[in-house]
Amino acid sequence: MKRKNAETLRAVLLRMLREDGLEMPLNEHRAVEAWPKIAGPAISRLTGDVAIRNSTLYIKITRPSLRQDLMMGRQHLAQQINSEVGAQVVENIVFY
Repeated sequence: MKRKNAETLRAVLLRMLREDGLEMPLNEHRAVEAWPKIAGPAISRLTGDVAIRNSTLYIKITRPSLRQDLMMGRQHLAQQINSEVGAQVVENIVFY
């Protein structure tokens, strides 16, 4: 017997997360975790703390010259992170 209103487990879990208000915090965590993959091993070694607050990703940079290079491409980096997460999570990136 086949049910007419069957849903996939993924759809049910996503709906529950959305209803409980946990979808955005989960996506923010995914964005922070995606930074080393997007930046690559060389750049991620030169970065410190990574945090997200109010759709802004804050990344601590240890080298001033690297900060300048990353500032020029931060819009592209934000798009890559959002693409990796699958949602519009990061609107701005601040390097400090």
